[in-house]
Amino acid sequence: MKKLLNTVYVTTDGTALKKDGENLVAEVEGAEKARVPLHMLASVMAFGPILISPALIGICAERGITITLLDRVGRFQARIEGPVSGNVLLRRAQYRLADDATEIVRSIVLGKIANQRAVIRRSLRDYESDMTPAAGDALKAAADRMAMILRRVQHADSSVDLLRGSEGEAALQYFSVFDHLIRSPDTELRWSGRSRRPPLDPMNALLSFLYTLLTHDCRSACEAVGLDPAVGFLHRDRPGRPSLALDLMEELRAPLADRLALSLVNRRQLRAADFRQMDGGAVLLTDEARRTVLTAWQERKKQERQHPFLQEKAPFGLVPYLQAQILARHLRGDIDAYPPWFWS
Repeated sequence: MKKLLNTVYVTTDGTALKKDGENLVAEVEGAEKARVPLHMLASVMAFGPILISPALIGICAERGITITLLDRVGRFQARIEGPVSGNVLLRRAQYRLADDATEIVRSIVLGKIANQRAVIRRSLRDYESDMTPAAGDALKAAADRMAMILRRVQHADSSVDLLRGSEGEAALQYFSVFDHLIRSPDTELRWSGRSRRPPLDPMNALLSFLYTLLTHDCRSACEAVGLDPAVGFLHRDRPGRPSLALDLMEELRAPLADRLALSLVNRRQLRAADFRQMDGGAVLLTDEARRTVLTAWQERKKQERQHPFLQEKAPFGLVPYLQAQILARHLRGDIDAYPPWFWS
């Protein structure tokens, strides 16, 4: 159990949550593991099979403490809250800003580009001595170009459309050198460009699968804090598209999904034989390969990093929920701006 932003995150299967006086108490196999005063809580997020006593549910409903239930992998299941809720006010603020959210979009774009650039720089730091001079030069040039785009995004008086253009320009730079980040001996796993719906090669199939997992987590994060996952700021509204979830995942794609894809391929945990081509040209992971990716994804989500805004360590798996909660606080006016999550 971990407390961040006045929210308790319960991730250990079989944990029992109960009320003890004015405290929330967490027990595992009958042993008390944590105790938090109720007056310090705004919400509880329970991942997986967590037992919650009726007395705790009742006092949380009475005190305006929301309990959110998610499955083991973080997919939203339900939210328990009392008769008085601020969600309608939060969503009204979200809808008002949806058509004029330049500063939120600027933060998201800054986070995305900075994290893509960090992936390139990490590869240079770790493997430059093993690269050809041409590959090293290409990566350095891309990193320099992305640094220039970052400065423009940060300081220019840009519209949302111009910020979207800068985000696309940085993405072109990033994916133009993505092949230099791949160290697998399998020629089938080389990178020739982004393809989706359907993915037409193994690396695109792997990235698309990981992006789907990340989208599910970001959508659950939006639901968990009361935001409407369909109404975004960077991504335009489209029927059936979780635009806000896609906004949240932009700054997390490179460090969570791309880095994991590269690790699986470069460490040879996935090889060319782990992919199959369908009749229509689409390339998919085999069933066994999907299990390998899912296991690695869950392990990746357990790794901890210092959150740059909270200045506390948090597992990767909680980052979408923390960012959604920070965004909700900004929309409510509790903080002046939405701070992106920077990976280093």
